[in-house]
Amino acid sequence: MALTASKLYDYTQCPHRVWRDLYGPMSEKNEEPNPFVQLLWERGVRYEEKVLAGLGEILSLKGLSQKENKEKTLQALNQGVPLIYQGMIEFDGLLGIPDLLKKQPDGTYAPLEIKSGMGYAGVDEETGEEGKLKKSYAIQLGLYLDVLQNLGFTKKHVGYILDGHGQMIEYDLDQPQGVRTPQTFWQFYLQGRDNVKLLQANEVQNNPALAGICKLCPWYASCKKWVEKTEDPTGLFYVGRTKRDVLLQDLSVRHVGDILLLDIPELLAQKKKDKSFLPGLGDKTLNKIFDRARVMKITGKPVVYEKINFPKVSYELFFDIEDDPTQEFVYLHGVYERTANGERFLDFTAKEISAEAEAKAWQEFWDYIRSLPQDDFAVYYYSAHEKSTYRRMQKIYPQVVSETELENFFANPNVIDLYTEVVLKKTDWPLGSYSIKAIAQYLGFKWRDETPSGALSIQWFNDYLEKKDPKILERILLYNEDDCKATMVVKDAVQEISDKQNIPF
Repeated sequence: MALTASKLYDYTQCPHRVWRDLYGPMSEKNEEPNPFVQLLWERGVRYEEKVLAGLGEILSLKGLSQKENKEKTLQALNQGVPLIYQGMIEFDGLLGIPDLLKKQPDGTYAPLEIKSGMGYAGVDEETGEEGKLKKSYAIQLGLYLDVLQNLGFTKKHVGYILDGHGQMIEYDLDQPQGVRTPQTFWQFYLQGRDNVKLLQANEVQNNPALAGICKLCPWYASCKKWVEKTEDPTGLFYVGRTKRDVLLQDLSVRHVGDILLLDIPELLAQKKKDKSFLPGLGDKTLNKIFDRARVMKITGKPVVYEKINFPKVSYELFFDIEDDPTQEFVYLHGVYERTANGERFLDFTAKEISAEAEAKAWQEFWDYIRSLPQDDFAVYYYSAHEKSTYRRMQKIYPQVVSETELENFFANPNVIDLYTEVVLKKTDWPLGSYSIKAIAQYLGFKWRDETPSGALSIQWFNDYLEKKDPKILERILLYNEDDCKATMVVKDAVQEISDKQNIPF
């Protein structure tokens, strides 16, 4: 069984998927492609075609049989062909099809991958400073370099990513992953390669774990079912695979209920004596895991840990944007407005992909904000995404809003990130997710769309651009309105619980 770059990519997203794709209960796998994943794939294909059109003469081996492709790739490498597209290279069970094999000045070859996304992970949206190399890209390049090195076509661990902004980024895999992670990217690749080999051979197995990225996976429903049935600790909000595995290794914790048997003060005392004990789990994290286990298993209802006093104002605005991160385009700014005179939904929508349309919709949003009585309105949004996105947009459209006005807006105590500042810091819920959908649905709120999803909203918008069907646009607006109303429902519920002083411990 060949080990491919796509399997290594899956491993970086979820180590369990590699095993489950081969040995999992196939009847539980969703064979329907995720619409958002399909959209990303199609966009990647179009971007790749655009890039290739501008590269000049290349040798394309796309579409050849595996046997013929491998033969012609080796022939081209030996002949020193400058650019080889979708050549197939293989060595000792490793099989790679890099987008491009590019001849270097010294006569060796380096793999070059074309990616429609950002070439770096963790780019600072406020400063624009580059982030780190992406592990998922590095591990794929690692496989190509491993094969090329064994075939004698390179001596270096250096590949390249051509990202969605047309930026060529060197991936030197011999550099450490970061200040706190001295392991090099090449060592990370070797470790991943060996682990995937063992998983593919069924010589080792691992368990599912729930995380935010899971919803894009065809195994999501199956893994969620397993987590709920076994009461796996990843069913608690923000535990995740890494924390779960540390709890299992050091404390033999296998179920949520096991957490309630822990003596947290005693564990913290042991941690002070032994720095290798419970790595990555500090006192705040351990106490929070314990509290959430207690809310999940014993309390069974939401808890507010301190008195909440939301602003008393004439206008309450519940705010949510819809954007396509693959194009860095914001197509909708939605506001659900509540006053003593009633409620209404306002949308500021870009109906085409253009800088003019994006700027116009944003200008209309700010015109509305400026029309409100100063210091007599409050804005609620859910997560830091709106703030970081608006800071990025301000750099592009400074004529719409100045940096000073934007920063003053978000610094206003009446402009509240309900998730970060309230839900995350001051509440707990008997839920595995604290997303707006999970909490609002728990509180009885229902979206009018049968499949409410931000990812699907992006697909709907792209369908609208293609078909110009007003019903599609209406679907997007109804979905966004419900997102805004859900934020209102959560805010009101937190206020009500706080007013009742529902603090059982």
